[in-house]
Amino acid sequence: MQPVIFLVDMNAFFISCEMTRNPELKGKPAAVAGNPKKRTGIILAANYEARAQGVKTAMVLHEALRLCPGMLLVPPDHHFYEEKSHQVMDLLAHYSPLIEQNSIDEAWLDMTGTEGLFGKPEDAAEKILSEIKEQLGLWCSVGIATNKFLAKMASEIKKPLGITTLWPNEIESKLWPLPVRSMYGVGKKTAEKLNHMGIHTIGDLAKLDPDRLVKNLGKAGREHHQHANGLDFSPLTPRTSGDMKSIGRSKTLPQDLADLNQAKIILLELTERVGITARKYEKKGNTVQITLKYSDFKIITRQMTIPRTNATLEIYHAGCTLLEENWQAKKPIRLLGISIGGFNPEENPEQMSLFDFAPKPVTGEHNVHNERIDQVMDKIRAKHGMEKIHRGTIQILHAKTGQDKNPDR
Repeated sequence: MQPVIFLVDMNAFFISCEMTRNPELKGKPAAVAGNPKKRTGIILAANYEARAQGVKTAMVLHEALRLCPGMLLVPPDHHFYEEKSHQVMDLLAHYSPLIEQNSIDEAWLDMTGTEGLFGKPEDAAEKILSEIKEQLGLWCSVGIATNKFLAKMASEIKKPLGITTLWPNEIESKLWPLPVRSMYGVGKKTAEKLNHMGIHTIGDLAKLDPDRLVKNLGKAGREHHQHANGLDFSPLTPRTSGDMKSIGRSKTLPQDLADLNQAKIILLELTERVGITARKYEKKGNTVQITLKYSDFKIITRQMTIPRTNATLEIYHAGCTLLEENWQAKKPIRLLGISIGGFNPEENPEQMSLFDFAPKPVTGEHNVHNERIDQVMDKIRAKHGMEKIHRGTIQILHAKTGQDKNPDR
């Protein structure tokens, strides 16, 4: 199976974070900048309106203001940026637990073998890009390749909001024409040495005798030569599975929704994916949370505690209870999400159970029956895709209210 590695790179991260809490910055040249009085007067991040005027990261502040006199300036708030970074990484963990964070604003994901869950790599990347934009108000670009180096290079090709593949058969057409200075790992001084050797593009570097590179650049020369030819043997070092705080899915609706039963059907579709991911990584949680964004853009989250599980129907029953309790018939929604968390067995051991105040879901031998059905459906979907098998939605909705004792028939 061919490896599939994503590099998710947040676009203009610091200033994008600021725009999520200050809408007045949107559509105007703006930048996060240090204080000149403290000798930190440089641009830390500029939005794309400012970049269009020539403003660049690390540019001295007075030079940036000369190029863009009306630019709005915001002092840095690194604690806030760390919080937003954690939100991004938690969202990415819904797609793969195999994540290596490269910096505050980018991370590699190992997406190998996930087509049954999220579709083709390009489709999965589009979902990631859309969810980060809709849920967090941030922009990103995604590079898709067979190793970390190529994924990183791919992510730089199209910004903002870009998705780029760099498969082995695309190296010559997409990678080789790029200037050698743009290659990940090649700094300014190394690029100057390479230029003096007559090497100006990554293609020039790829075709050069590697021994000559080692002679001029030392051991790094061989790695640069391998990278130029699309080879990267460095492993993706993921966060441990214990770092996963929750598994969730959400959907921005094509139009505002005011029908509760239709919302329950969408909730079931989302819960299916949550359950599949939880079972794949052997995670059982005891906290179910739903997210609702109303048509007026107000967002609420509500959660409840249930016995530890990763069974789709048990998560769904809890989600339905929360949905019913918070549904407002005259206030349509534009986004619906559900997640399960509380994976640590020691968390909240004595909290009230859902069963203390909600209709009791299927238990006992029926619970074993549902687990077996989950396992069979997971295998079918992993092999043939999500669309090949569905639950009987009407029966499940009836089971939620105790009208059907066999919801998966």
